[in-house]
Amino acid sequence: QVQLVESGGGLVQAGGSLRLSCTASERTLSMNAMGWFRQAPGKERAFVAAITSTSGTTYYADSVKGRFAISRDNAKNTLYLQMNSLKPEDTAVYYCAARTYDSPSYYPHRGNNYDYWGQGTQVTVSR
Repeated sequence: QVQLVESGGGLVQAGGSLRLSCTASERTLSMNAMGWFRQAPGKERAFVAAITSTSGTTYYADSVKGRFAISRDNAKNTLYLQMNSLKPEDTAVYYCAARTYDSPSYYPHRGNNYDYWGQGTQVTVSR
């Protein structure tokens, strides 16, 4: 059973920055991939970014490209999401997700491609 704990959320003004962290109870190197999703009030959960463990390939939603950066520190078993130039529409609960299995197909933007989730951390961007 993998446990994921997010931290780093908070209240920030538009244009500001935050860095989210997700600490895993197991080696991040053992994960096939990890990602960040978010859910705004009244909306469905949406893909934000993902990174594969073997090649380090990154994926981003169009809405965050150029502003957010996903990275990982395998020595600390931690996944990060650096968020810059934040906008009010980035307000949401942000969830960390991990994919522990390998399969021929991987769709990073699909939530059902991950088997473990954190509890989420709130990010609020004020105008």
